[in-house]
Amino acid sequence: MPGTDPRSTAKLVAAELDWPFLAELPARGLGADMIGRTASVLVEIALDTARVSPGEHPTYRIAGRPGHLVSRARGYLDADLDAAEEVFERTGLRGDGRPFTITLCGPYTFAATVELASGHKVLHDRGAVRDVAASMAEGLAELAADVERRLGCAVIVQLDEPLIGAVLDGRVRPLTRLDVMPEVSAEGAAALLGSIAARVNRPVVVHSCATPRWDVLSQLSNIAVSLDVSTLDAAQYDSFGSFVDRGGRVVAGVIPTTRPSRPISVDRTSSRLADLIDRIGLPRKVLAEQVAVSPTCGLAGADQAWAGKALGIAAQIGQLCAEDPMAL
Repeated sequence: MPGTDPRSTAKLVAAELDWPFLAELPARGLGADMIGRTASVLVEIALDTARVSPGEHPTYRIAGRPGHLVSRARGYLDADLDAAEEVFERTGLRGDGRPFTITLCGPYTFAATVELASGHKVLHDRGAVRDVAASMAEGLAELAADVERRLGCAVIVQLDEPLIGAVLDGRVRPLTRLDVMPEVSAEGAAALLGSIAARVNRPVVVHSCATPRWDVLSQLSNIAVSLDVSTLDAAQYDSFGSFVDRGGRVVAGVIPTTRPSRPISVDRTSSRLADLIDRIGLPRKVLAEQVAVSPTCGLAGADQAWAGKALGIAAQIGQLCAEDPMAL
């Protein structure tokens, strides 16, 4: 989400959505982005920043012990949790049974972004990837329990994996040309994501704004997928249809992340989503039973007004899909 104020963001999210979430506010700076949020919950693994040239964005790196970065990231997380708790108490949402999403960077995007002390990416070391995944799973389980205690809600966990395609295709740049990144198979990726879901023991959504990796998603049971449905083409219809047909749940991104040049029509956008389901050959009832609606990706680059508008439009489309999908 845009902005730096956790309380106003928590109010906006709770006001617009039946399925609210714990927002990330990366505009606050280092430690408040996707990697920083993950650093705040890792168990027995600490992050710091590597020294970079002036003007370059700092690089996250595994550290021997928690330092200023981890303290800063945990401070942001605590502020966000306190804000959500306050809003839930004041608005009477606490304990009403609605779901609430918490999000971390997925293990492969983390491993492709964060460095080891040697300067290699975590991805360079298979053992390090497994350690990070185990630490992430443990931290997520603890955070989910804390959120459930604070808000009286059912927690859903989202893992952001924008770089999983680059990992699977061997496109993550090594430290030097002589280094070779270990190969990651779709089967191995599915197994690692599944191990995190098993430890967390709560509903899990894997999110990516990039082209979906159906070679991984098709092997995941009881894990939902969040994607920009505008990226789907005819070549992917069978994979998408098979995923939904076997009971897979989808968070369908249909709302632009920044203000479009023309107003968004709730009715037209709902109809386009229904038309997609029709073209794939799925029954319209899946819109009510297996599909939620969201913006296509994160809203951190939007202005405040559009961020709220986008969430509101998504909620309206979701309501139409749930109430009478045959009428869309």
